[in-house]
Amino acid sequence: MEKVIKEKVEELVELMNDPEITVIEKEVREKLEIILALLNDPEEIVVKEKEVKEKLKKIVALVNNAMVDPDIDIDYCIPGVETTLKNCDDVDYPYILVTYVVSEYTKPTHRIPLLGNMAGLHGTPEEIAKQVTFFIEEFKGEIDSVEMG
Repeated sequence: MEKVIKEKVEELVELMNDPEITVIEKEVREKLEIILALLNDPEEIVVKEKEVKEKLKKIVALVNNAMVDPDIDIDYCIPGVETTLKNCDDVDYPYILVTYVVSEYTKPTHRIPLLGNMAGLHGTPEEIAKQVTFFIEEFKGEIDSVEMG
């Protein structure tokens, strides 16, 4: 529980310290209310964690179904849901690692976080999976443009 509350406080601090975002009093109040609600009802954390795990499972399934490119390798670092990377336990956030196999010696990678500003897990699993596949296609296009000159 302490970890979740710490994350929420860090989100609030990050929001208030971001020079590019105009912080609205309403946003700060909403985030503080979430923190207070978590302190008052710790069981809500367990329910939310289950919801997030189910959402992540669905995102993994949708991305797997959408991405059938033989040149793209997709690895998951989503503790408790899907982990295909050896050093995945070191991270605090779930992500997808995309490797574009251009040749035997050229294999650029890109990490797509599933929390934070990228997806934040706001939206339906379908919307997030669509956004992830868009990022993968965009990454592939960038590498192709560099490789092809």
